[in-house]
Amino acid sequence: MKMFMFKSVLIASLMFISVLVGMQQANQGIHNMKGYKDSNFKSALTVDNGDKGDIAVSVLGKEVDSHDLEKKREKLEKMKVYNLFSATGKKIADTLSSLTEKLIIFISKI
Repeated sequence: MKMFMFKSVLIASLMFISVLVGMQQANQGIHNMKGYKDSNFKSALTVDNGDKGDIAVSVLGKEVDSHDLEKKREKLEKMKVYNLFSATGKKIADTLSSLTEKLIIFISKI
């Protein structure tokens, strides 16, 4: 009986230590993934001011020009896509906002 208890306590303590070591490894992995200590970590968006006042923007290493953004905006306007979920969400938000406003006005009058 003593040997069984000794083995059980030994195995339980080994599992507990293994969990603690695993949590520490996961914590270090998260910090490395976020780039806290990584000197090679580069920002996803970089903005550089030129000598003549012009601004150079790069996203994920690719240069972005204002003409590219205009073309994309025009393309999206031509598509005229109706997003059902966006429209439904806007209606729900407007309804909840108006109900909340009416409730606050009602409570303030009391």
